[in-house]
Amino acid sequence: MSENARKPVLWTAEDAAAATGGQASTPWRATGVSIDSRKVEPGDLFVAIQGPNFDGHDFVAQALASGAAAAMVSRVPAGVAADAPLLAVEDTLAGLTDLGRVARMRTKARVIGVTGSVGKTGTKEALRHCLSAQGRTFATEGSLNNHWGVPLSLARMPEDSQFAVFELGMNHAGELGPLSRLVQPEVAVITTVEAVHLEFFATVESIADAKAEIFEGMTPQGVAVLNRDNPHFGRLLAAARTQGLGRIWGFGSHEDAEARLLDCSLHATCSTVTASFKGERIQYCLSLPGKHWVMNSLAVLLAVRAAGGDLATAARALSTLQPVKGRGTRKRVQLAHGAFTLIDESYNASPVSVAASVEVLGTVDPGAGGRRIAVLGDMRELGTRADPLHAGLSTPLKAAHIDTVYCCGPHMKALWDRLPASMRGKYAEDSKALAPLLAADVRGGDVVLVKGSAGSRMALVVEALSALDQNASSTRPQAAVNGQRG
Repeated sequence: MSENARKPVLWTAEDAAAATGGQASTPWRATGVSIDSRKVEPGDLFVAIQGPNFDGHDFVAQALASGAAAAMVSRVPAGVAADAPLLAVEDTLAGLTDLGRVARMRTKARVIGVTGSVGKTGTKEALRHCLSAQGRTFATEGSLNNHWGVPLSLARMPEDSQFAVFELGMNHAGELGPLSRLVQPEVAVITTVEAVHLEFFATVESIADAKAEIFEGMTPQGVAVLNRDNPHFGRLLAAARTQGLGRIWGFGSHEDAEARLLDCSLHATCSTVTASFKGERIQYCLSLPGKHWVMNSLAVLLAVRAAGGDLATAARALSTLQPVKGRGTRKRVQLAHGAFTLIDESYNASPVSVAASVEVLGTVDPGAGGRRIAVLGDMRELGTRADPLHAGLSTPLKAAHIDTVYCCGPHMKALWDRLPASMRGKYAEDSKALAPLLAADVRGGDVVLVKGSAGSRMALVVEALSALDQNASSTRPQAAVNGQRG
């Protein structure tokens, strides 16, 4: 039996036509949904979205040739046979949204929505991991968290899912509300509210208000899981109550938190945690390092309980949690003389996430003759505060006893100028120019952290360092998923 034959059917031509008000040219059965012709798998329904830089209709023929079961179109593209399996709709994005809406209506899954300034994807993946041990669990792939990614994720959800976890993102006010109304989460997690996307928000308080839009798709029976230690907790609490939510659970070190951290021991590769969950004392091992992960694990366990999952089973699962690509994955790179450790945090960055990653780097002991090296690219969307926020990273770098710092990007120049000469490695205008400089300098025993916003393309640095490995051929990093929001 082929892999495609084992996949559940998500959409038949009849069901998809009914959901969208469209017309199917022929009968078909789709086992997946895609909006990227380069990633179409046999059995997918390809949705020809028209974006700002491309028109999916230009790739319908390619998608069908790659094995797509059918294509959703608003017009028949040139080069596509008249008898091709098509679903004709007035607007393909609206059609995709209709599929997502119907998928949400027909599921009996307990649905969790996750947002926050940082930690969304990691928390979503941790929830997927913990809940998968308890039932059929579906979750957003990658960071498909915007007006394309959320309906696409919903449309991909198998009808028999028991748990479903959706990441919801935004970088402007008014974006999260419509996504929440589409997903209709029964549990909403806001990991934290921090100074990100300041290019589009006047204050951090306005960011909190935008994150609180996740409550708009919830009923009064829903549960809000909020960071009790965050200074904007009160603001989020008021927004949740205004929406009519009766259960608002906090996590953190605060004495009033429903999930309260009692103690933790932080190590270079893991943490041990003692916490109280609504009066129940539990201990568990978390396989990912860093205080930020300890706090997010409290949110994960609280959300599992809110969704009707078993707390003890979820806590045990945290001991086998693995990092997401570009968010803390580690690799030993063998050189001619010795090896160094590469920590890949190249997917994204903000002031708070860089500080957290640097703190973790500070817990890792280099090998003989090695150094703790931070390689930092620009943090994007910080507006007029960009330079001082970049320069301010000197404080956590010094506190973590980082030996050498490499920087690239115009805003990281502000950090470079702030650093003492003893901590300076090399500076370059961009990651492409920095990569060979670092590759020439790295040596056995080093521990190298690479971090920056997606737009800084720090994956090029990771690629250059990985290419030094004498034990394995390097592989090119995957491009960032289109549609990420904060």
